[in-house]
Amino acid sequence: MAQERESRQNAQGVVDCLIIGAGFGGLGAAVGLLGSGASVVLCEALRYPGGCASSFTRGGQRYESGATLFSGFGPGQLFDDWSRQLELGVEFQALDPLIELRTPELVLPVWRDRARFVETLCALEPRFASSLQRFFAEQKTIADTLWQLFDTPELLPPFRSSSLWQHSLRTPSYLKLLPLIGQPLGRYIERHGLSECQALRTYLNAVCQITVQTAADEAEAPFALAALDYCFRGTGHVAGGIGSFASAVTDAISRRGTDVRFSNRVQRIAREPLGDFRVETRHGTWRARSVIANLLPQDLARLLGYADAELRELSAQVESGWGAVMSYLTLDATKLSEKAAFHLQLVADTEQEFSCGNHVFCSVSDAREHSDGVASGSKQRSATLSTHVKLAWLRSLSESERADTVRAIQQAMRRTLELRAPEVAGAALHWMPASPRTFERFTGRFGGYVGGVPRRAGLANYRRLGPLRVEPGLYLVGDSVFPGQSILAAALGGLRTAEAICAKELGIGIGKRRLSAQHADPHVSPPARSRGAPTR
Repeated sequence: MAQERESRQNAQGVVDCLIIGAGFGGLGAAVGLLGSGASVVLCEALRYPGGCASSFTRGGQRYESGATLFSGFGPGQLFDDWSRQLELGVEFQALDPLIELRTPELVLPVWRDRARFVETLCALEPRFASSLQRFFAEQKTIADTLWQLFDTPELLPPFRSSSLWQHSLRTPSYLKLLPLIGQPLGRYIERHGLSECQALRTYLNAVCQITVQTAADEAEAPFALAALDYCFRGTGHVAGGIGSFASAVTDAISRRGTDVRFSNRVQRIAREPLGDFRVETRHGTWRARSVIANLLPQDLARLLGYADAELRELSAQVESGWGAVMSYLTLDATKLSEKAAFHLQLVADTEQEFSCGNHVFCSVSDAREHSDGVASGSKQRSATLSTHVKLAWLRSLSESERADTVRAIQQAMRRTLELRAPEVAGAALHWMPASPRTFERFTGRFGGYVGGVPRRAGLANYRRLGPLRVEPGLYLVGDSVFPGQSILAAALGGLRTAEAICAKELGIGIGKRRLSAQHADPHVSPPARSRGAPTR
């Protein structure tokens, strides 16, 4: 069968799967297709991989585009497996504390050890100590149940008979989730008598804003309770930045046969009479049996020239979410006492919404990752600052109003940094602002939307729990598709979509496979059959 497929490809110039976008959804799909025998082409509009989680260089300094923390590196977790099996050679640094939350009322280090973190929180709110202990004990039980799906990708759709059997064994733990489905986290907090526990509520708002993309009170309870374990589940810093991990994965899949094409933006997708897809790109046209689009639904609709009801509905959900206003800082490393990478959540006023510069996520790079600054003659580091902004509201303004609003948000971010992290503000040598429009221009994402679909309470969160098949052979992956909303989740979604493609579209049973060098010599160029040439 493999020989037949190879001869057919060579004769017709058709690849089995074309992946659009080298974000982590696309990279996950490419990794999932390794060892399947499928011919795969990956087209990326930028010169480097990672998408929203990429690293870029300006003036000789490296910055993180957006995301700055990485989960999934715990023993046996997805990225830990990739690192070993694909021989990536990346260095993961487990920081402690992982994040420090600073507000007018408190400074809360978020330790990697859950028990230590809960003790710290209880010390800040001693009159709620017993309730906090019960809350986090119950939250851990719920998180353990849901994180099993992340730690064992086979439990996510598409289901095989073996995974359904494993789910049946877990039925008792799933039953505990039923009363929470469709319920807001705020109601769960009330049930535990913690509505007046200010330290907890501030922490929950801070975590929910950067994970499930909404305030704690209105967040869907199961999603939010699982997201609260983000800091305790193999999360930390990758030496060289997240983009270095994306590059290492890209190099590994290239060595194993994936044809990766950078600076090759896809311009149009069309179905041909025989059922294959015609994919027009900047550097030629491909024919593909299946397509995986690591895009927002709006961007896929633009390439197709139409949007069905499902794409329109998903687009509306994305547009109820957020954009990001950013600042990229060059820092004088000699003015910072902390040498390792560190991450801060800064809140100017806990009574205001955690957006528009009132809440700032600040990530500072490791001092060892930068060379001496030329202009200052001192060691330099970089920092990425981000804050949420309701993008539908921002886009509704006139162009001049929008520019004024973004400038005001930038100023608010700076004030928050000066108030809550004066050591970082005082070390700043250069500020480089960015807006949702900047993000749209460089990533190609519609409107500059980030973070996927906000997980506000409601049963609609459970309508799409598997790979999103737009039409036969065409799938959507990324942070707007389940499980979405984090680098790990996007990669898992891509991985499971690859299995769906193999089973439903290509007739390839890939089962459980190891991704190590046994599939290909990493020092040998990919075979010619997996590098089909585009037509002109």
